[in-house]
Amino acid sequence: MFDNQQAVAEEAGGSLADAVKLTIYLADLGHFAKVNEIMAAYFTQPYPARAAIGVASLPRAALVEADAILVLQ
Repeated sequence: MFDNQQAVAEEAGGSLADAVKLTIYLADLGHFAKVNEIMAAYFTQPYPARAAIGVASLPRAALVEADAILVLQ
């Protein structure tokens, strides 16, 4: 799920370590624990601020979508 964001961050000269805020959209909030598990593979402490939002549907019948705000210096 975070592979695309990692690639975009690297293209901009940063990494996911530069993320300060994540918004995660879940078609099923029951997947929240799985998202936490996956995040642990991509982010280290201090973790970025995060909001998880339950939505009725996502494009292309996706189960999860996320956006990130990075601070690059």
